[in-house]
Amino acid sequence: MALNLHVKYCGLQNVGDVSAAVSAGARYVGFVFFEKSPRNVSLQQAAPLALEVPLGLCKVALTVNADDAFLDALTDAVAVDMLQLHGSETPARVTEVKQRYGLPVMKAVGIAQAEDLAQLDAYMDVADQILVDAKPPKGSALPGGNGLAFDWRLLAGRSWPKPWMLAGGLTPENVAEAARMTGARQVDVSSGVETRPGVKDEGLIAAFGKAAKV
Repeated sequence: MALNLHVKYCGLQNVGDVSAAVSAGARYVGFVFFEKSPRNVSLQQAAPLALEVPLGLCKVALTVNADDAFLDALTDAVAVDMLQLHGSETPARVTEVKQRYGLPVMKAVGIAQAEDLAQLDAYMDVADQILVDAKPPKGSALPGGNGLAFDWRLLAGRSWPKPWMLAGGLTPENVAEAARMTGARQVDVSSGVETRPGVKDEGLIAAFGKAAKV
């Protein structure tokens, strides 16, 4: 049976990145608003990029522990369809953001061991989607985009009431295996389609999109 995964290409920074993601069959495109990330874009950079995305594709804004002032500026300047909270935001904060902006919210949850799965249930009650990512290594400045995978067997046979997306160390070579092991129907890729941190590769993006449809 064909996988036909829904793919989110995250950390896009220029028109070429957006065009490559769209050509590869993206269902989501992600822009990173986090200054410590090599994939960071300013509001001024992102505004015209969002307009390059065809109607029907979901434009996702990734933020990390952002306050209302920044989210106000972001949602005013950039036409996004979903907010991704990738920091230590609590379930209460997720609810606040949903109510204030009227946009769907995706909450990222880092997984390293079985005990971490309990967090998923807490956020399932309030978020519209969950991004199941690898927990960053201790001392890392980045909450995601580290190119690390977690033990996918932790998710085998599990199901949740909300849509969820698998992230963390995915590449054109392993995405099909990861989806089959976890049951994921949606996947997120960033560093796995780069030649160096923040630099997307059109060929790798195309290869990832092809592997996600096998």
